Amino acid sequence: MAKNIKLNKINKSKIKRIFLVVVDETAEMHQALYYAARRAATGNGEVALFRCIEPPEGQLWGGVTNIMEAEAEASSKTLLVELSQYCEDLGTKKPKTYLKKGNTSDELIKLINNESRITVLVLGASTETGNPGPLINFIMNGSNECRIPITIVPGNLTDEQIDNLI
Repeated sequence: MAKNIKLNKINKSKIKRIFLVVVDETAEMHQALYYAARRAATGNGEVALFRCIEPPEGQLWGGVTNIMEAEAEASSKTLLVELSQYCEDLGTKKPKTYLKKGNTSDELIKLINNESRITVLVLGASTETGNPGPLINFIMNGSNECRIPITIVPGNLTDEQIDNLI
């Protein structure tokens, strides 16, 4: 029995942790990204960035919807490139990026369940609303759908405070 445990520890030490960060417009996304990048850089891990384009609300003419989706996709790609460079500046290798279309929560769970290499989901907790945020609420309430551990980084931490934790 002890021999199997020792072998499992050796095999697991060779597997790189991949920290998945949801890229959105929230203020706390910075803390999640910084934490994930610093953990990856100091622990021989990697970062993956997930961005989801939600469909426009309401009924729009087809041409307007197409233009809005094209603009959202272009700005999302630019943002992912910028944040990838930021992670590299913090010492990680170039992050893998995922750009999906649909409901953010649903697409996030699909990605986690389809990409076996992703090992940790890192989310930033909101400091503005009195609750951690809709994505954290979804993940925590539907945690039986999420196959990996979730790290929640308080949105009020500074970069220096995060560095002290790592």
